[in-house]
Amino acid sequence: MERLLLWRGLDESLAEAAVVQLEDRRMRAHGTQLGFDPHPYRVDYELETGEEWVTERLLVTARDDAGERRLDLRRDGAAAWTANGEQLPEMEGALDCDLAHSPLTNAMPVLREGLLDGGDPVDFSMAWVGVPDLTVHCSPQRYEPIDSRTVRYLSRDSDFRAELEFDEDGLVVRYPQMAERI
Repeated sequence: MERLLLWRGLDESLAEAAVVQLEDRRMRAHGTQLGFDPHPYRVDYELETGEEWVTERLLVTARDDAGERRLDLRRDGAAAWTANGEQLPEMEGALDCDLAHSPLTNAMPVLREGLLDGGDPVDFSMAWVGVPDLTVHCSPQRYEPIDSRTVRYLSRDSDFRAELEFDEDGLVVRYPQMAERI
């Protein structure tokens, strides 16, 4: 199944378009994010997961007044992460990437863990990618199922929380404080 998804920022500081393919418990996507905070930027990305929605590669290009930057973030079969070929030992155990301001990457842990079917809260470590600087750091997160369309997201290293709304395919419809699909 292939879908074109469009999100708009709730404070009008963001727009994102992504073509997403979901098939055999895998995701392939490519998209563009336009942002205005902290300054105008454009981010183009390609995302590929392996089985069970586990990140294999996130290729990102960011453009702003400072120029162009590229990030090639990879997770291999032995669960080792690299960024532009450099080892990221602090990401050990992480299964997912999390592209800042993108509702798309929240789908992977929710789909893999079946959180829209209920269950207990699950803690994750994410390879979080900042935009537009493309820095990578480990982000501890918790996802708590609420009902068949809603999962509560909690940052485990700040007081940020949001109740994310998903569609029948497990893709984000609304991310309070950030974006909604149009």
